[in-house]
Amino acid sequence: MRKPPDHVAAVGRLDAALRRIGLEPILVGGMALVVLGSRRVTRDFDFVVAAPGDRFPELVDVLYDHGLELVSRLDSDGNVAATIATRGVASGRLRIDRPETAYFYDPHSGLRIDLLFDFPVPAATLAERAVRVRMGAHILHMAGERDLLELKKIAAANRSAPGDAEDLAFLERRLRG
Repeated sequence: MRKPPDHVAAVGRLDAALRRIGLEPILVGGMALVVLGSRRVTRDFDFVVAAPGDRFPELVDVLYDHGLELVSRLDSDGNVAATIATRGVASGRLRIDRPETAYFYDPHSGLRIDLLFDFPVPAATLAERAVRVRMGAHILHMAGERDLLELKKIAAANRSAPGDAEDLAFLERRLRG
């Protein structure tokens, strides 16, 4: 029987590689809530990073070197429907589109990484108040609880995801202590 993929280890290696090129990934979103003890179920890792500007080719190289491909289409349920297998095409698309967010997916392991480029809060602002958390054998930087609450409020105001109310309640309970 084949061993299931170790997404935490893969994310730890990716985090280290992004730091080597000068980006400071800050863990946010559902996985950050899981780290804090939420029973939330999530299928991806969300990171806020500085907007790469002209460094999209370098960023894409790091992600593709780790088996991830740029997602080009999601289905109506939010599942990955198509990716761009060629890193040069992915790099060009990001350089031209300059999106606020980009999703990357490993078609072999199912790992999904969502990068938010200084969105909706600058990465440097989150980094100032980030906390270090251990995930497996790796130390990641995660947004502080107050920042996670503010990010969740922004997300909830701009969409109608079913778990947003529960996530807000979870974070508010933690902050009340």
